[in-house]
Amino acid sequence: MTYDLVLRGGTVVDGTGGPARTADVAIRDGVIALVGTADERGRREIDADGAVVTPGFVDIHTHYDGQATWDARLQPSSVHGVTTVVMGNCGVGFAPVRAADRGRLIELMEGVEDLPGSVLHEGLPWNWETIEEYLDALDSRPHDIDFAAQVCHAPLRLYVMGERGANRAPATSDEIAEMGRLAARAVRAGALGFSTSRTINHRTSRGEPIPSLGAARDELVGIAEAIGSTGTGVLQVVSDLADLHEEMSTFVAMMQASGRPLSLSLSQTSKDNAFRNALAAIERANEQGLRMRAVVATRAIGVVISVNGTANPWASSPTFQTSPDLADREVKWRILLEMAEQGGVQRPLDRMFELGDPPNYEPAPSSSIQARAQREGRTPEDVLYDVLLRGPAYLPALNYFEGNLDAVGEMLTHPYTVPGLGDGGAHVGLICDASFPTTLLSYWARDRQGASRMDLPLAVQRQSRATAEAVGLNDRGLIAPGYKADINVIDYDRLTPRTPRFVNDLPAGGRRVLQDADGYLHTVVSGVEVYADGRPTGQLPGRLVRGEQQPPNAV
Repeated sequence: MTYDLVLRGGTVVDGTGGPARTADVAIRDGVIALVGTADERGRREIDADGAVVTPGFVDIHTHYDGQATWDARLQPSSVHGVTTVVMGNCGVGFAPVRAADRGRLIELMEGVEDLPGSVLHEGLPWNWETIEEYLDALDSRPHDIDFAAQVCHAPLRLYVMGERGANRAPATSDEIAEMGRLAARAVRAGALGFSTSRTINHRTSRGEPIPSLGAARDELVGIAEAIGSTGTGVLQVVSDLADLHEEMSTFVAMMQASGRPLSLSLSQTSKDNAFRNALAAIERANEQGLRMRAVVATRAIGVVISVNGTANPWASSPTFQTSPDLADREVKWRILLEMAEQGGVQRPLDRMFELGDPPNYEPAPSSSIQARAQREGRTPEDVLYDVLLRGPAYLPALNYFEGNLDAVGEMLTHPYTVPGLGDGGAHVGLICDASFPTTLLSYWARDRQGASRMDLPLAVQRQSRATAEAVGLNDRGLIAPGYKADINVIDYDRLTPRTPRFVNDLPAGGRRVLQDADGYLHTVVSGVEVYADGRPTGQLPGRLVRGEQQPPNAV
């Protein structure tokens, strides 16, 4: 029999964490048929000699809930080797919803995930009310990569409780039962799980706290227990962990009541040991036989500073607003004078850096805008202005309190963590962290020096098999017979994220930040090449993944 596609002679890093080996990978009917020596020819053959062949990457923390309804390509994630994304995180989404509440959900997503309201008002088709109808709407159009959706606590609470839910009133026992019933019904229809947010940082565009903030333990446990009755589904939470013992007790109770795994978003938010204390609590939960993982970033979580983006330091300058020639010296001094009259740049210039191309995501404190200004005898605003003429600057916010990424390395290599938090589809004018998978391989497994450098097989395992298993997608993340044929062929020496760029391609002419990468020679989804040398092929084999997926019977 002829194979549909054969990748010949590549260095296969198969996702198990085991050593690389040279092998052919043969694909038939969307699954891997053979790893070894393929005697038969393929209808198409790709010479992978000298390249690294990995499973497609699985990103379990994205926010394509809106974009997936109008866009066939889930970029920027899909240009970074990602072949499956999970959206509906942080408890925010667009279903279930009554027509009268659509604007409220837009305000929520606009505030929490930095998605412009004008984009959502024009882009969302709103051809659904229930979660099941939303899943069907997503399933009705093809995409470049696979994606899965979750039940989101905030819209669920608003749908069941109305204004009381939006105002964070305690849920009654009947309301808890109804939220659980709807969540379980959605999981049976294919939702991957349930997500909630418990952080004060998540607010609507009006500044109101997220509806799920402060939800009582009995509400969360009741919903989790209802999901557990389906025998499937995962739980996802984000929390400030202000009271670590109290929050972890709630999460443990959710897992115990449901029998389902739970993931917790985790980052370094200060110089203290808070993230280490959280990791220790997660260790204790796993020692009890529970399945709990922290989802962590592969670098600092930071803001892109640009004259084209949301974080534009000159935005309030009347001269800038006239869209002049920014390279003109007279224009420059007028803008700087106007900003000085307004009190200067209201961001910490001692923690702001020129990003460069390729971007430097672990800049030395001595290279900050302020440090450069002191050495050159200039004002920091003067230096920043010249930097922004060349390209974006970068302000690390989390995971960078010691001026390095050592804390990130510690979190990445912990046995109960998986990489994530790239937030693809969200923060479109501020952040472009969907390139996290490229950073994991190119920086942590190749370029970083010292003891925290990771072996390539471990990095690949974490971004493919470990992430897939964490959310029950057990049919992917490995290069082995019977597994889904989602594969990357990578020029590993050339693998590099490029500097972020802004484009106006969202509905209503909305602007977003994208980030390209060098080195991805071929990205394959279900045996079909979707990207070649970083460019879309026009093929759209990606589909909605409905619920937990079972591992194949390998031959």
